[in-house]
Amino acid sequence: MIRVGTSGFSYQHWRGVFYPEDIPQRCWLEFYAEHFDCVEINSSFYHLPDKATFISWRKRTPEKFLFILKGSRYVSHIKRLQDCADAVKLFYERAHLLEEKLGPVLWQLPPRFVVDPARLESFLSLLPTDTLPVLEFRDPGWFVQQIYQLLEARRAALCVHDMPKCNCPEIIIGPLLYLRFHGVGSKYSGNYNDETLRRYADWAGKSGARHIYAFFNNDSQGYAVGNAITLREMLKQTWKCRR
Repeated sequence: MIRVGTSGFSYQHWRGVFYPEDIPQRCWLEFYAEHFDCVEINSSFYHLPDKATFISWRKRTPEKFLFILKGSRYVSHIKRLQDCADAVKLFYERAHLLEEKLGPVLWQLPPRFVVDPARLESFLSLLPTDTLPVLEFRDPGWFVQQIYQLLEARRAALCVHDMPKCNCPEIIIGPLLYLRFHGVGSKYSGNYNDETLRRYADWAGKSGARHIYAFFNNDSQGYAVGNAITLREMLKQTWKCRR
């Protein structure tokens, strides 16, 4: 299974670049869902959408569409995975309003967060078992065997990303491969060239991963859209070749 999309869909600067000028913003999600079968929701990192929003998203998208939510920064950045049981419970209560359209949940940890296996294990024990968690580490100290073993044991996946200075390894940990592309040259900007995307597609295709998710966070000038479409087609080709 291959799922490729963008990190967010509601960008004003995509009007006239991806979204036609004559389509009102209230119809952007439907238009997006005509071109992609999944989206990574960044806004849930900053604030928890209300119940009506989750229900609306579910009703306005096709049957097989998936939402990948980014976990609350209150949990990951402010509480730093401690004393957060109530916040985690509320987050997932809302998230489950998406029903069958809820995909994996991405938890991004902050930079300069010193590796703490016990804290991570305690946090993972709070999460519902019916939704797969993905961990994006921004401090290189987390990329160690002890953490990988913990993720495997808890059926959690490692996010492979290209954020500068993080030194994220290109390895598969957990039941799926999850890729995030944060930009070329500067964060959230730049256009990935075909050579770079081909390298990722070839690596992913040869990795043996049965489930691949990839999201582009370089929303500037709508580059994320074109890059996502290109990588999706490349992945489909590598997927066919390994069968």
